[in-house]
Amino acid sequence: MAESVLIIDFGSQVTQLIARRVREAGVYCEIAPFQSADEAFARMAPQAVIFSGGPASVLEPGSPRAPQAVFDSGVPILAICYGQQTLATQLGGKVEGGHAREFGRADVKILKNSPLFEGFWEVGGAYPVWMSHGDRVTRAPEGFEVVGTSENAPFAIAVDEKRRYYTTMFHPEVVHTPDGGKLLANFVHKIAGLKSDWSMGAYLDEAVAKIRAQVGEGRVLCALSGGVDSAVAAALIHRAIGDQLTCVFVDTGLMRMGEADEVVGLFRDHFNIPLIHADEGERFFSELAGVSDPEKKRKIIGKLFIDIFEEKAKEIGGADYLAQGTLYPDVIESVSFSGGPSVTIKSHHNVGGLPARMNMKLVEPLRELFKDEVRALGRVLGLPDRFVGRHPFPGPGLAIRIPGEVSREKADILRAADAIYLDEIRKAGLYDKIWQAFAVLLPVRTVGVMGDGRTYDSVCALRAVTSVDGMTADFFPYDMNFLGRCATRIINEVNGINRVVYDVTSKPPGTIEWE
Repeated sequence: MAESVLIIDFGSQVTQLIARRVREAGVYCEIAPFQSADEAFARMAPQAVIFSGGPASVLEPGSPRAPQAVFDSGVPILAICYGQQTLATQLGGKVEGGHAREFGRADVKILKNSPLFEGFWEVGGAYPVWMSHGDRVTRAPEGFEVVGTSENAPFAIAVDEKRRYYTTMFHPEVVHTPDGGKLLANFVHKIAGLKSDWSMGAYLDEAVAKIRAQVGEGRVLCALSGGVDSAVAAALIHRAIGDQLTCVFVDTGLMRMGEADEVVGLFRDHFNIPLIHADEGERFFSELAGVSDPEKKRKIIGKLFIDIFEEKAKEIGGADYLAQGTLYPDVIESVSFSGGPSVTIKSHHNVGGLPARMNMKLVEPLRELFKDEVRALGRVLGLPDRFVGRHPFPGPGLAIRIPGEVSREKADILRAADAIYLDEIRKAGLYDKIWQAFAVLLPVRTVGVMGDGRTYDSVCALRAVTSVDGMTADFFPYDMNFLGRCATRIINEVNGINRVVYDVTSKPPGTIEWE
C-alpha cells in the first residue's frame, strides 16, 4: 500500500478539495468523518493527518474533536480553520468568539520562516488567502509560535516545529488561496516526508489484486449505465477476473442519442466482455407515468435497476456480486458529517449496501477515486478517449433533465435537442473545455411564431459548466453567436420546441452532480 494521509472531516463544504490537492501532490489520502476517525486512523496507520474546517464552534458543548490517538502517535498534523481551533482547544490553547469575523479574501503577513511555505512565501511579504471563520484562536498551546497573521486572525499560521504540528486559520485547499496547493504539497513532502507514489499505474495493479481477493471464484454482474464511471469499473473488473464478469446495460429509454449502440459496440465488440443488453424503455416509462417529484423519480428508477439486475442474475444462473461505478465523492457524501445533502443527491446510488433479497455483495473498485482519476485510469486500461473524455451522465438519465412528468415523447424531444447542442459544442472545439453540458426540457410552454403560423411549444434550457473536480462549478461563457447557432438549429430541427434559453447559474460547493 502507498504511503497515506488521513483527512479528518469536521463538516467543511470543501473537505474534498483537501483530498484533491493532496492527491495532486502524488500522495494517497482518505477522508473520514470525525465520528469514525479513530477507526480510520487505526486501519490506515497514516504517515500524516490533516484536520479540515467545519461549521461548528469549539465553544459549543459536544462540538467535534479529533481523536486523542492522533496526538499520541507523533505523526505530523496540519489543522485548517476549525481544525486549528479544535487542535488549540484540545492541546490547552484558547479560542474565543465575539471578535471581527473574516469571510472571503484576506492577506497573510509572514513573520517567520517555516517549511510549510518554504520556497514561495518570504518573511515580510503579504499573500492572498481565503478565510471563513467567526471564532478565532486567542492563545496558542504551549510550544507553538505565530509565523503569520492577518487583520482578524492573529494566529493565521501557528506552528510547533518540534512536534510537527502546523495550523492555518485560512483554507489552503481552495483556488482562492493561490499558493494553497504548494502549501499542502510542502506539508506532505517536506514535513511528512512522503513520496509522490500515487499513480494510476500503481493503483491499477493494487485494484486488480483487491478485486481478485474479494471475488475469488465468484461471478460478478456489472451495471453499465453508459457513463464513464461504470465503463471504467467494467474494464477494470474484466482485467482482474475475465469471464467471471457479465455486464448488464439497462437501456432505460432515457439515454443520450446513440448511447446504447456505442456502449454495446465498445464492450461486446471491442473488449469482448460478456454483455446483456436489456431493452427496458417501456417498463421505465410505464413506472414513471404521472410522477413529477424528482426524488420519487429517482427512487423508481433505482428500484427498477435493482429489479432488472436481479432478474438478469437469475438468467445467467446467479451472481455473487454486483459491481457499480461508485466514486469517492459518492461515498463521502453518503457519510457526510451532518447528513448533508447526500441523502437526496445520491439516492440513486447503492452506497452502503443492496437489498438483502438480492443475496449479492457490492464490488466498487472506483470508490477511492475522483472523476478525473477515473478518466486517467480508463486511459491506462485502454478505453478510447472519446469514451473516457465524455461529459458525466447521471444514472437516472434524461428523467431528471425533464422536470415534471416523464414521457417517451418528452424524452425523444429532449434527446434530439441535446444531440444538436453537443454536436455544436464539438464543432466549435469546446467539448473538452467544458466539464458538463446538456439540455433540459422545461415544464413550460410558450406562444411563438414560426413562419406564418403560431406555435405553442416547450422551452429548452441549455446548461454548460466548467469545473476542475466536479465539486464546484461555474457557467461556461459562450459567445452569443454560438448560442444563436444552437438555438436556431434546435428550433428548426426539433418539433416541440419553440424557445431556447441559456442557464447561467453556478454550482455551489458541497454538491457533486450537476443536473
